[in-house]
Amino acid sequence: MNSTHVIILCVIVFIGAFLLAFWVWNKLNVEKVRSAELEAKKILSEAEKASETMAREARLQAKDELYQMKREFEEEAKEQRYELKKQQKRFSQKAERLDRKIDAAGRRENEISKKERELLRKETRLRDKEKHYDSVIEAEKRKLEEISGVSAEKAKELLIKTMENEARFEAAKLIKQIESEARETADKKAKGIIATAIQRYAGDYVAEKTVSVVNLPNDEMKGRIIGREGRNIRAIEAATGIDLIIDDTPEAVILSGFNPVRREVARLSLERLIVDGRIHPARIEDVVKEVSKELDLTIREAGEQAAFDLGVHGIHSELIYQLGKLKFRTSYAQNVLQHSIEVGFLAGIMAAELGLDLKQARRAGLLHDIGKAVDHEVDGSHALIGAKLAKKYGESPRVIHAIAAHHEDVSPESVLAVLVQASDALSGARPGARREMLETYVKRLEGLEEIANSFKGVKKSYAIQAGRELRIMVESDRISDEDVTLICRDIAKKIEEAMTYPGQIKVTVIRETRSVEYAK
Repeated sequence: MNSTHVIILCVIVFIGAFLLAFWVWNKLNVEKVRSAELEAKKILSEAEKASETMAREARLQAKDELYQMKREFEEEAKEQRYELKKQQKRFSQKAERLDRKIDAAGRRENEISKKERELLRKETRLRDKEKHYDSVIEAEKRKLEEISGVSAEKAKELLIKTMENEARFEAAKLIKQIESEARETADKKAKGIIATAIQRYAGDYVAEKTVSVVNLPNDEMKGRIIGREGRNIRAIEAATGIDLIIDDTPEAVILSGFNPVRREVARLSLERLIVDGRIHPARIEDVVKEVSKELDLTIREAGEQAAFDLGVHGIHSELIYQLGKLKFRTSYAQNVLQHSIEVGFLAGIMAAELGLDLKQARRAGLLHDIGKAVDHEVDGSHALIGAKLAKKYGESPRVIHAIAAHHEDVSPESVLAVLVQASDALSGARPGARREMLETYVKRLEGLEEIANSFKGVKKSYAIQAGRELRIMVESDRISDEDVTLICRDIAKKIEEAMTYPGQIKVTVIRETRSVEYAK
């Protein structure tokens, strides 16, 4: 066989194989189509069965829902019919009640109209009687005027005067009764609160002077302080603004000045110069500057410590500084800062007893004399100066008013103002707290007795208890028991208006009736 036959044979084999493969492939496709048709028929059959089942279930569910809705609708309709019946019944009952009320109102209207007609008839009869009685009274009045010889106007004046005396007498009795009742309750309460405040706070007191004394190691130091031709003493006085008094007092120099802060600067500076030993004008100026800075720090610390002791926070730094300056200020020899702290504690204790704001009361008490720190620089009362200072640095209106009213430069309009006023009087009036000059003390006693003797009916008056009590003897034939209450009140009021004094003054009026007979 040659190559051509081989090729032809291969082609025939290839064609035969291709035909065989095509026949097999066709056979397989026919089988797949047949199986696919069978599968499709099976799926369609199952789908038809499932759809029939779902249709039956849907019909059953629709029937159940329809039945349920029908049932709910019937129940709701039944309830609405029941409510409508109830409302209809209520409306019918209300209509019946309204009918009864209308009938009752008609009957009342008829009765009222009858009563009105009756009242009109009575009013007419009363007018006629009034006219008749007026004519009778006029006739009797004319007869009385003819018999007594006094006109109606004169009789009216006499009657008014008699009634006025009786009213005054009754008013005095009523005042006496009210005062006794109020004294039984208010006095006990007030004394209890004040006693509690005093017991819970007991402050120290220190008697200070308007001069300071610096002790010297020896008398030779006086010459060094004076310096050549007095240059050292002049430098000290110029730098501090305080007068130095160097006299025969052994080993002592007296510093005199009205400004307590400057006096303290001068005292500390002089003590430091004595210890240092270098005393000349340049050194004096340096020491005074150093001491002034240190004292400013001490003043601020004193103010902060006072606020801390009272538990008062949020005070402006300038007010703290002015408060610290009160450490070097005295009032009747009482240290003003210590007095302010004491007033703050007393006001806080009394506020707590009365159920008021304790911290606000302490704040007002601590700041009540803040005006004294600058009153030598500003004109006016220290209370009003202090109120302006507190307002400038953001204090509350209630605290400002309490500061302004604590000496009644402004009328107190709050319980807080009265508490601060009472605490201030209590702190200044306690024994040993303050010291007065003898001349001022005597003048006050004389003034009290002079005021008492200026009233009519006063026989004698005595200022006792260091001027804290005034006892007055009145003439029993000119002053009645009821007038005693009025005259006591008038004298106390006049003392308040005419005099200035710390604390309070008790006024006691005594009326004595004596009956004397002789057995013969």
